[in-house]
Amino acid sequence: MLEDTFGRRFHYLRLSITEWCNFRCNYCLPEGNACDTPKDNLSLREVETLVAAFARLGTSKIRITGGEPTLRKDLSDIIAICKGTPGIQTVAMTTNGFNLKDHIGEFRRAGLDAVNVSADSLDPRMFSAITGQDKLQTILEGVELALRSGVSSVKLNTVLLRQYNHRELASFFDFLRDRRVSWRFIELMQTGDNQTFFEQNHVAGEPIKQHLLESGWEQVIRDKRAGPAQEFRHNDYAGTVGLIMPYSKDFCKTCNRLRVSSRGKLHLCLFAEEGLDIRASLTAGDVDATCQVVERLVAGKIAGHGLAQGFTGATRQLAMLGG
Repeated sequence: MLEDTFGRRFHYLRLSITEWCNFRCNYCLPEGNACDTPKDNLSLREVETLVAAFARLGTSKIRITGGEPTLRKDLSDIIAICKGTPGIQTVAMTTNGFNLKDHIGEFRRAGLDAVNVSADSLDPRMFSAITGQDKLQTILEGVELALRSGVSSVKLNTVLLRQYNHRELASFFDFLRDRRVSWRFIELMQTGDNQTFFEQNHVAGEPIKQHLLESGWEQVIRDKRAGPAQEFRHNDYAGTVGLIMPYSKDFCKTCNRLRVSSRGKLHLCLFAEEGLDIRASLTAGDVDATCQVVERLVAGKIAGHGLAQGFTGATRQLAMLGG
């Protein structure tokens, strides 16, 4: 089992398969992808080596991210590689949802267990203002199909933005009354290129947590392979609420995940100072060597991310690693 010097064990890998995204979310890629966005993504063979190594090291959950992962035509093959690797119990994906309606059946047959869909507003005009795309209805239809497809978990992700969707919380909660989804509310994080936007739009999650507890919501105990959200449930709601609060006290104490970029760099933290290149062993198809280099590098993981001090590391924007 992968373990760092602080006793944290890593059951969960977030694997980015592309930095490209077709949305222009104002908190991530307001101008779209730059012309110098890397194109040399990991090949299927390299993905196979990577997943085999992490499974050998105790990883049981893989989340496929982007950019937007469904832009890769071989996504179903990647899902199947992950699902077919001994030791991998859960294969999840985070997507902007534009392709979900047409392809959720294909992804499910390949082995997809869970899906997170970005949904930053339930108002079509606000959704378009945030994402640069008029796709809300198509995305919600894809969510409904995902719920009927047999995937074990459907989650919706909303980045809270003071000047945009902060007033929609009641609408989000109403959506949960009769749908078995988890709605994740994520604090906006400062990255290398969004300082002014961050200062204007950051919304702290702690007051929302207090409101939930005062309104009869109960906090749920996290599974060891769960992500960073604090989750809450209520007897009057079919769905649940999750809060991801990276600026909260001890957020990094329960870290259980590592990240690998679409170019084969290991990121010990979303806001690490740099990615650590492990691609040579992946290209060689050498599982043993990949295990050895990952174990050595994980030993250097530091205690926390430093976001509260304004440190954003090498993360220019969230599409680099899918958050």
